[in-house]
Amino acid sequence: MRHPLNGATRVHFVVGDPIAQVKSPHGVTGALQARGLDVAVLPAHVTAEDLAAWAAGVSLAKNVDGIIVTVPHKFAAFDLCATTSDRARFLHVVNVMRRNAGGSWHGDMFDGLGFVAAMRDNGCEPRDRSVLLVGAGGAGSAIAHALVAAGARTLAIHDTSDARRSLLTARLAALGSTRIAQGGADPTGYDIVLNATPAGMRDADPLPIDTARLTPSMFVGCVITAPVITPLIAIAREKGCSTMTGADMFARVRDLIVDFLVEKPQRA
Repeated sequence: MRHPLNGATRVHFVVGDPIAQVKSPHGVTGALQARGLDVAVLPAHVTAEDLAAWAAGVSLAKNVDGIIVTVPHKFAAFDLCATTSDRARFLHVVNVMRRNAGGSWHGDMFDGLGFVAAMRDNGCEPRDRSVLLVGAGGAGSAIAHALVAAGARTLAIHDTSDARRSLLTARLAALGSTRIAQGGADPTGYDIVLNATPAGMRDADPLPIDTARLTPSMFVGCVITAPVITPLIAIAREKGCSTMTGADMFARVRDLIVDFLVEKPQRA
């Protein structure tokens, strides 16, 4: 680190359950310090039932300026925020929180914007394309919203929770700009196939889609950062598909989070 830890160091946390697989503390610390800030980003392993109490305790520390939120806390963290962006309010989910001037928390959600930016970095423009998205959790919801904003022609969403998928599809359909549908594990007929679930983090995980039906014309993306090349991405590449990884997404999301954390706090 450019700045050694000392009593004046400002602290940010990355909170999740589990947390050992998360690579962002080093990268975000470096990006913040590159802007001349004396900052350290630390991991915090907190269970869902302890999140509210942990956040209340951390909020008492006057040198804690931000919290980056990862699975499974992105929905619950929304309720910890006194203020949020319009995007986070629509989704009822946040992936980063910063202090308001009065000490409360302001939240936003950048997973979707970062994912779509990474798609474009890898040569995939979602406008007027048909998309199958697997996963309607925190990251999946944000990606779905960003795809609609980017002008996707059709967005089909698949999730193991019918209630979660139905809630998301109904809200997106109300925007009236993209045809929203219920998806499945079969990618046949889609231009873009995206995984926004944890499937692929562990060796025993099932594949999120029927990879036998992938074709070379499809673009395949995944949110998982460890391993960088998930089984889904490896198979897609073997079949000649263009791809993007969770590491591609993280690089873009990290930049958006850093911009957010260094903005001047607002008064709640």
